[in-house]
Amino acid sequence: MTFPLPSPLDWRDSARKALKDRPLESLIYLDADHLTVRPLYGDATGVDPIFAPRPSDADGRAWDLRTLVEGEEAEAVNAAVLTDLEGGAASVLISGGVATDTAALARALDGVALELAAVAFDAGLEGPAAADALAAVAKGSPRAKLAFHLDPISALAEVGGADRPLTDHLAEAAACAARHAATYPDAGLFLASGRVVHEAGGSAAQELGFAAASAIACIDAAVDAGLSVERALSGVVLGVSVDQTYFDALAKVRALRLIWKTISGAYGHETPAVIEARSSRRMLAARDPWPNLLRLTAAGFAGAVGGADVVVLDGFTRASGRPDTFARRQARNTQIVLMEEANLGRVDDPAAGSWFLDSRTHDLARAGWDEAQRIAREGGLIASLEGGAVQSRVAAARTAWLVAFADGRHQIIGVTKYVDPDVRPAPVEAAPDATAPTATRCKIAPLSPVRAAASFEEAAQ
Repeated sequence: MTFPLPSPLDWRDSARKALKDRPLESLIYLDADHLTVRPLYGDATGVDPIFAPRPSDADGRAWDLRTLVEGEEAEAVNAAVLTDLEGGAASVLISGGVATDTAALARALDGVALELAAVAFDAGLEGPAAADALAAVAKGSPRAKLAFHLDPISALAEVGGADRPLTDHLAEAAACAARHAATYPDAGLFLASGRVVHEAGGSAAQELGFAAASAIACIDAAVDAGLSVERALSGVVLGVSVDQTYFDALAKVRALRLIWKTISGAYGHETPAVIEARSSRRMLAARDPWPNLLRLTAAGFAGAVGGADVVVLDGFTRASGRPDTFARRQARNTQIVLMEEANLGRVDDPAAGSWFLDSRTHDLARAGWDEAQRIAREGGLIASLEGGAVQSRVAAARTAWLVAFADGRHQIIGVTKYVDPDVRPAPVEAAPDATAPTATRCKIAPLSPVRAAASFEEAAQ
């Protein structure tokens, strides 16, 4: 049995009837980067097809299921790490005071086979100290799977201050990378992420441009520190945020892979991209955290289908505090279901062949690269941050984003729509208060994190 194939004219006739008095143009949407999103895509739109798979084995685990473990007490971190690895995680991302103390880190990683389970850090400006500690714990094993995740630019951009100029911090990170690169030839050295822009309310293109500019800054600093271009390129892990808007989020992951191809090609050594996708915190709600489970599932879907090599999901209570054992288990199991029950990784590039997603990927890649070139014209990422140009553009995007929630164009389930009057509480673990940075020699306008739900939750109290 065959079905008639509708033409674009057939669609237009049906759309006019459905819209009644509204024009067809009302279906066209301009996003925060002024990119056009049309209601219908097809072969006639002339979209160049994209095939951007992750370099992985679809018969095994298609991506690295990484869990976030935060803490200051070595024994508690060790228990959480072992529980996650025994429960299905492939690697861990460690954050907190335990990361920079060699003795404490050794206890925290007791029982972890570093040749099998990768360990990554979220140590901010303390990245070099954390890298030195991890290198010592690995005891020079060249097969150890380490991801130092040195990212001083994002760390300073978020807090807005440091004890030394950012150029000094970047040089120190590059020297640290050069010091450990030979001993650990497969280690990830730098994290070039635009996550700080996303969490501050920035647009997709601004996030991609920041990540690209950060990667260029790290590569140049690493070469100045004595690394070869090839090792500098292979040592960069790209970071991107994924949220509940899964079509845009997965297109953003694919766009970052295209941007990296341009960057590595410009250095004369095309190197496969390694992308770590982390769930967005700006999308999370605090008062009613349970719908966050759906948001995090959508974010994990976007990372997996978009082709991220590593996916990290927060606990669903992260907006209220540090997730407890139950929340961490939910974050881990969400990925396991996506991987082993939904089988999202069995196709190399599930988004390939979609006219809309290919078009959206191209648009975001071009807009992200334009932002990276704009930053380059401003003197590079450090100079642009010190001059406030990046912050100014992010502030404008953040304002427009928040206004869309305030006037009802965007909704937050459980916060602005379908609000539960009797919310069930969800416990969190105690965490130390954040300490203010010492900004004696370097101070810039910070890219402070923001949550869309925060103002509504405060008003409801």
